[in-house]
Amino acid sequence: MRRDFLKKIVVATTTLTLGISTLIADSAKWPEKLTFGVIPVAGSTSMKENFGPLTKYLEDSLGIKVEMKLAGDYTGIITGMAHNHIDFAYLGPKSYVEAARRANAEALVVEVDGESGLPGYRGTIITKKGSGLKTLEDIKGKKWAFTSSQSTSGTLVPTVMFSKKRIDPKKYFSKVIYSGGHEASILSVKAGKVDAASTNNLDFNRGLGKQWTKDEFNVIYTSELIPGAPVAIKKELPISLKMALKGALVSYKDAEGLKRLKNKGFIPGDDSVYNSIRELIELKKKLKAQ
Repeated sequence: MRRDFLKKIVVATTTLTLGISTLIADSAKWPEKLTFGVIPVAGSTSMKENFGPLTKYLEDSLGIKVEMKLAGDYTGIITGMAHNHIDFAYLGPKSYVEAARRANAEALVVEVDGESGLPGYRGTIITKKGSGLKTLEDIKGKKWAFTSSQSTSGTLVPTVMFSKKRIDPKKYFSKVIYSGGHEASILSVKAGKVDAASTNNLDFNRGLGKQWTKDEFNVIYTSELIPGAPVAIKKELPISLKMALKGALVSYKDAEGLKRLKNKGFIPGDDSVYNSIRELIELKKKLKAQ
């Protein structure tokens, strides 16, 4: 199965510089099992439901065992890659930048948003419908939730926005928490445990009809387009494996699987896609120093 899949990749890749014999020889270096890390944007049950079909598809396509691995926070996935416990991972843009720096991660593909069809998504700030909280001014003095320190839409993007507006969250809000994931933040707003939270349209849509409905929330802020989430692999793994995984991800068209992910699949991508995120990180540092 692996040999047949490699041949398909060779035919489909017009920019290929390695010959088929080289690739077949390289495939002998493949590990017997791959560990697929997924950042915890939702609870473990939701994560298994959403990413389970993709994991099974990759296992069948590559012809080797693929095991999904979850962690308690974003940093756990990055650390897992750094210590060679995770071979490839679904990451957020900021967590990818950190994984590239700390864990020698290499972006293969970029996620395509299910609503816009663009390789990106938008950060949002939400409040509970009926709360009367409809603007950034309204949530002053209220309870606020970021997600993880490594989250792009859940922390980096709103922090830069706040800094530009001269808002210090620790002073502006009565309480600031880190929920750990987007699902947790959204459910905290729904339950009234916090008054407002930062999340994004993609992860919000993943819980629609299961955990919440649109009419339970106000969206009081929407960011500019953020580069789509990447799937990244350890650079030192065989090039034939990286090519095969990239080809499999780009070819993923299972309707039910994509419905669970709330995306339209993946397109080829590379590290340069996330330079804008590196610029945001630097801007955050400069704004904080002012």
